[in-house]
Amino acid sequence: MAHDSVHTLTIRQVSVAQTLGWLILGMRDLVRLRWISLTHGLVLTLAGGFITLIAHDRFWLLAGALSGFLFIAPVLAASLYALSRDLEKQKAANWDTVWNTWTQWQTRHDDHGSDDYWCMVRFGILLGLASTGWVLTSAALITLLSEVPIHTPVDFLHFVVGAKSGWLFEIWLALGGLMAAPIFASSVVTMPLLLDRRISLWQAVLISWGVVLKNPIPMAAWAAILLLMSLLGLGSLLLGLVFVVPLLGHASWHAYRDLVDTQEPPVHQTEPSHTRGTAEP
Repeated sequence: MAHDSVHTLTIRQVSVAQTLGWLILGMRDLVRLRWISLTHGLVLTLAGGFITLIAHDRFWLLAGALSGFLFIAPVLAASLYALSRDLEKQKAANWDTVWNTWTQWQTRHDDHGSDDYWCMVRFGILLGLASTGWVLTSAALITLLSEVPIHTPVDFLHFVVGAKSGWLFEIWLALGGLMAAPIFASSVVTMPLLLDRRISLWQAVLISWGVVLKNPIPMAAWAAILLLMSLLGLGSLLLGLVFVVPLLGHASWHAYRDLVDTQEPPVHQTEPSHTRGTAEP
């Protein structure tokens, strides 16, 4: 089976208002799937709780680890994209969809020796390395530049966020934004695209960058929404992640479907899909 040609993939222009529409569609999918979706958020909440338990007295590490979650979230949401895709195609979206996404997605390729066979795995590894790099950078920055040891969230708020001298918090935010911006541009539609189409990792990343370059203001708004809702989830003692993770995962699928016009039925399907009711501007 040959690769999809990038010429069959058209990047659409969207409006800022459409970003809110993606959240509404994500909420619709969440309501329809209920516990199948919420379980994804519960698993990540428990994982975050484990990280907090391990690093609770080393907040310089905890801050980097929890913020690094944002880097790898696009990969962790892969089965949420698959669930929304099945709902869109009016197919059964259930636990089999989740299981097959994580165990059998590669069997949909005919030539298992192709270079893109492990494209989703490689992308996950790259994002994991980026996340690890940020964790180490964040820890080193706070440890080296803070005037006092940072052990707890209260220490972080008092001596980093509310420091009366120095620019540690501003430097920490700026460095995090500097690292996050290219990662966001490289991943905003990459995982849904790899899941939905037979395309190489390099092509998917280039298309993702094209989406951001063609829609700079809407994508900035979308990045702000993702960041704000993720912070709400993290700031609610992680409990909000039970809801936030599936909502943003489903919404990201709808963002991909509006931003990238495949012009042809997805290669991974086994039956004709229905036409999506989004007109190209």
